[in-house]
Amino acid sequence: MSAATASIWPAEGADARFMAVALRLGRRGLGNTWPNPAVGALVVRDDGPEPVIVGRGWTQPGGRPHAETEALRRAGAAARGATLYVTLEPCSHHGKTPPCADAIIAAGIGRVVAALEDPNPEVAGRGHARLRAAGVVVEVGEGAAQARRDHAGHIRRMRDGRPHVTLKLAVSDDGKAGLAGRKPVTITGEPVRDRVHLMRAQNDAILIGIGTALADNPALTCRLPGMAGRSPVRVVLDAALRLPLEARLVQTAKQTPVCVFADGSAEHAREEALRSFGVEVLRLDAAAGRFDPGIVARALAARGITRLLVEGGPMVAASFIGASLVDEAALFRSNAVVGPDGIDAIDGHQLGILTHSQWLRRIGEETVGADRLETFERV
Repeated sequence: MSAATASIWPAEGADARFMAVALRLGRRGLGNTWPNPAVGALVVRDDGPEPVIVGRGWTQPGGRPHAETEALRRAGAAARGATLYVTLEPCSHHGKTPPCADAIIAAGIGRVVAALEDPNPEVAGRGHARLRAAGVVVEVGEGAAQARRDHAGHIRRMRDGRPHVTLKLAVSDDGKAGLAGRKPVTITGEPVRDRVHLMRAQNDAILIGIGTALADNPALTCRLPGMAGRSPVRVVLDAALRLPLEARLVQTAKQTPVCVFADGSAEHAREEALRSFGVEVLRLDAAAGRFDPGIVARALAARGITRLLVEGGPMVAASFIGASLVDEAALFRSNAVVGPDGIDAIDGHQLGILTHSQWLRRIGEETVGADRLETFERV
C-alpha cells in the first residue's frame, strides 16, 4: 500500500484524536490573530506502524502566516501523501498571502480533514472545492462543535457584522458590583484576577465605560507572567472625552492600543490631546451621552475585532444585555456582602435579567479560589 493510500484510511478514532490536537493548537492564537481566525493545523503520516505527526501549525500573530502553511513548512517533504487536519476550511482566495488550498495541493497532501466550512463569503466552500478538483480527499465535520466555539468570533463577524461578545461580571453575594457613590471595592480574590487576565489574553479587545475608567483608573492589560504582549485593544466609551491625560490607559497607549469612542460634539482639542499620546478617537453619535452598543460593536468589527470582552461597569453591562448582544457571560460570585446601599451589578436590573434570560443558558459552574464562576452562552 502506498503512503498516499495509507494516509486516506486512518485507524479508528484517529481523526477525532488528531483534530482535538489541531483545535488545541488553534486556541494558542485566540486574541492574537485578528482580523483572521485562530486556526490550528496538523500534518499526519500513517504509512508506518502508528500515525506520526510530522508538522504542526497555528495562525501567527496578526493573522499571518496561516496555520496550514506553518504546518506544511514544518512537515517539508513528509507532507506528500499525508493527511492535513485543520480547524477551518483552507482559504481559496488571494489576500495578503497566496491561497492555502494551493499550498496544500503543491505539498502533495492526500487527504484533508476540516472541522468547518469557512463562513467568509470569499471562501464559503471554494477552498474545499479546489482541493477536491485537484484530487485531494476532503472530509468536513470532525470536531465541528468545538471548532464553532473556538471560531465563534470569526463566525459572528462574518455572519452578523459584529464581534462575539463575552460579558464579565464580578458580583458580591448580594448582587452588588461596588459601594455607594460608585466607589470601587475588591469583591473577588487573586485567582479570579488571574482568570480574568487569561480571558483578556484570549480576546481581541476589552471594553469599559468612562465611569469605570474614572473610578478605577484601570490598565486593562494582561499581567500574567510572560503574557504582557497578549494584552487586548482597550476600548472606552467616552462621549464627552473626559478620559484624563494622566490615566493609565492614556499613558500606556503607545505600548498597548487604546480606542476611545466619542460623540461628534466632544471638544476637538481634547481629541488632539489624546491622540498626541497615541489614543485613537472614533466619533459616533451618542444619544443623551450614551452610545448604541450595536453600532459600537459593528464599528469594532469593521476594524477587524472578532472577540470582545465587556468588562466595565453596571451601565455598560445593562446596555449590552438590553441590546441582546451578549453571546457568553462569565459571572464571578463572591461570598462577600456589600449591603443594600451598594451598586447593582447590572444598572437598573436584578441579576435575573442575565441568569434567567430566555436567550442565555447556564453551561457550567466551578470554584475559582474562594469564589465561584458561573458561565452562560447564547441559546
